Amino acid sequence: MGTSSKKKVQVWKRALLHFLLCFFLGALTGLTPFSAMIFSTNMSHNKPKTRQEFAFEVKSIPTNAQQDFSQIGNRGRLIETIRIEGSEARLESEERESERNSTETDPYTFLSTRVRPLDFVPRKLLIIVTPTYNHPFQALYLNRLAHTLRLVPPPLLWIVVEMPTQSMETAEILRKTGVMYRHLVCDKNITEMQDRSSHQRNVALGHIEQHHLEGIVYFADDNNVYTLELFEQLREIKRFGTWPVGVLPHKRNKAFLEGPVCNSTKVIGWHTNDRSNTLCRFHLNMSGFAFNSTILWDPQKWGRPSSEHIHQLDSGKDGMQDTKLVEQVVEDESQMEGLAYGCSKIM
Repeated sequence: MGTSSKKKVQVWKRALLHFLLCFFLGALTGLTPFSAMIFSTNMSHNKPKTRQEFAFEVKSIPTNAQQDFSQIGNRGRLIETIRIEGSEARLESEERESERNSTETDPYTFLSTRVRPLDFVPRKLLIIVTPTYNHPFQALYLNRLAHTLRLVPPPLLWIVVEMPTQSMETAEILRKTGVMYRHLVCDKNITEMQDRSSHQRNVALGHIEQHHLEGIVYFADDNNVYTLELFEQLREIKRFGTWPVGVLPHKRNKAFLEGPVCNSTKVIGWHTNDRSNTLCRFHLNMSGFAFNSTILWDPQKWGRPSSEHIHQLDSGKDGMQDTKLVEQVVEDESQMEGLAYGCSKIM
């Protein structure tokens, strides 16, 4: 019995010794990572900083939300910021240096480096006036002229005056052209074709004067043919521009010229023929001139009587309607500008 009790006591002592040994080993193993991290952290403070170190900071909710609102997220959540040590001082020094350089130079230098002005050259508005009416070739003529105007660089306004009513067919053609247009109506019942066109042009002139449209007015009939070069030169007109026009009369095989004779841009004479009216002051064609629209609604700018409204005569002899209209715009050839390369080209 004595021997067996001693053996039991030794077994318990050995088990207790094993338990205590395992406990201390486990505790020592569990504390080793924390102590190593403290040791490495303390060692890093003693070593020179060779690399940038990251520091994490959680911002608390500010007491004054209006003043520190930039620290709050879009939905009231706190923002966890990551700051690189030494970066704030470096950014502040760079900002101070850029501010110092900007103050030493032109104050608009910074704006010019960020926003580059576009190489935009403003063009004059071309106001193209076209009278039209219901006839078999109306759609053909309008579409042909529309294709030409579509190729002209903007801005361009096409004023189409129809008589006696605004037809759906013409409106549909204008909508499909892709050209900025205004569809007007001349409701007068006129039978003579020449008188009809005069009334339609007067409707367009009244519209331009009423709405103070600023640009170059040009009467482009839909049965004529035009080059793109003509519309480019129209924008060079200051007051009144003119150029020669090639005319092919009906039932005749011979063409002739109508318009000015120029020395460079100075008008020195006129082309005449057997059809020319000797009573005309200016021998030109309705498609052979254009003028600044401000002459219509700003007469003081051009020294013109303000009580007179420019309009085309409703009736008259052949060729007199054109010259009478021009006489209301200019006094003589000195106020004209010869285009088409010294009036040497048909456009």
